[in-house]
Amino acid sequence: MLAKTFGAAVYGVDAKVITIEVNVGQGTKFHMSGLPDSAVKESEHRVESAIKNHGFKMPRIKVVVNLAPADIRKEGSAYDLPIALCILKASGQIVAEKLDQYMIMGELSLDGTLRPIKGVLPIAIEARKNKFKGFVLPKENAKEAAIVNDIDVIGVSNINEAVEFFEGDREIEPLEVDTRDVFMAELNNYDVDFKDVQGQENIKRALEIAAAGGHNVIMIGPPGAGKTMLAKRLSSILPPLSLHEALETTKIHSVAGKMGSDSSLISTRPYRSPHHTISDVALVGGGGNPQPGEISLSHNGVLFLDELPEFKRTVLEVMRQPMEERRVTISRARISLDYPANFMLIASMNPCPCGYYNHPEKECVCAPGVVQRYLSKVSGPLLDRIDLHVEVTPVSFDEMTANRKTESSEEIRDRVIRAREKQAERFENNESIHSNAMMPSHRVKEVCEINEAGKTLLKTAMEKLGLSARAYDRILKVSRTIADLAGSDQIKIEHLAEAIQYRSLDREGWAG
Repeated sequence: MLAKTFGAAVYGVDAKVITIEVNVGQGTKFHMSGLPDSAVKESEHRVESAIKNHGFKMPRIKVVVNLAPADIRKEGSAYDLPIALCILKASGQIVAEKLDQYMIMGELSLDGTLRPIKGVLPIAIEARKNKFKGFVLPKENAKEAAIVNDIDVIGVSNINEAVEFFEGDREIEPLEVDTRDVFMAELNNYDVDFKDVQGQENIKRALEIAAAGGHNVIMIGPPGAGKTMLAKRLSSILPPLSLHEALETTKIHSVAGKMGSDSSLISTRPYRSPHHTISDVALVGGGGNPQPGEISLSHNGVLFLDELPEFKRTVLEVMRQPMEERRVTISRARISLDYPANFMLIASMNPCPCGYYNHPEKECVCAPGVVQRYLSKVSGPLLDRIDLHVEVTPVSFDEMTANRKTESSEEIRDRVIRAREKQAERFENNESIHSNAMMPSHRVKEVCEINEAGKTLLKTAMEKLGLSARAYDRILKVSRTIADLAGSDQIKIEHLAEAIQYRSLDREGWAG
């Protein structure tokens, strides 16, 4: 007898429908076809134990399980539940006439209870797209799937509940989540705030400019000056996620298995801070079973690389293309996957190995040439993609203990949103550009026009400060953002002057 139902395989951030067929006939062997990996093959033992522990019998005749299409590799343990239900139906132990009207996924424990699975959101989206009646899955994942409307999300705790639901012996109310309510409840709900930061007004200003134009930032300063603390707060001043961005971000975290059992929708900008020992694959994504890396997990948010020169050179170099294209392509012999990677990079570093080069009070103990060698660990092409270089100096005792009221993230965010609205208006005819930082070179001359006085200032600055040619476009983009924050249509000389000071590492002899 033949039984059929449907599951899904996740590739990149999208899912494909997989047909699960089970035939029980003459013979004595359990056979599985359809390119299953080890985890799928091992489902035989999990399914047998789960079936027996819930009062059913594993057929002792030939059982053939086919996962179609047969030329696509199936990975993971989420096919356990549909295989178990198909075996029970094919062997005549249950009737379950509606089995082929649902998408079913879930990993079985040996006692028949269901464990949570990865990639629930893209699977639920695919189930709705293919007009399935519902999606049966582990109860712990139900909240995440329920943000997709127009499909019945049925959360079950064990195989017995699933059997009773399909047999009509148990009524399970489909879980419903009001996506907009969930989205609005958590919107801009950050644990950190700029009002906690005393002093460092110049760094706050630089981060406000970065957030307003989507610019990448590097902070150079001694240990304990507040670089990490400030970086953590950058997400809180970025414009709120749109519902579309929130769904896109949630899909990536769902595929990576980073969603908790109580999570349904990510409503705040992600902030990722990988350790400097991270590998290339962990940063950009990939592996035997390709998974999104840290740069994709920080999509629509912030990627913070602390102690930048301590990262392996190869790790930093693989970031260059994703930073330019804002996506990662992982190619394998059978498949090519795209992961989005539109993130803001914020990096921090000490100015030298001892950390006290250019310190106002402490003496640098590094040998001659060591400082330059340390700074050269960060390649020119990578620095070329970083618009703002900010020198961070330690906060004095008086500033730290001052009772002065400082601006909150919300106040700064309001100014950032107004600047972004001007940019949205400016680039409304180009869907691939959302901020000043994303402007291609040919648009810079058109959008960032400066008057004769501005040209003279820029020429003088480039000659006197020894700024490199690559700094020219960056200065114009940053000055355009500063003008947007000031509500000015023209780039004025003061906007240009402020942008020029954010190019510390381009100055010849900065570390000499």
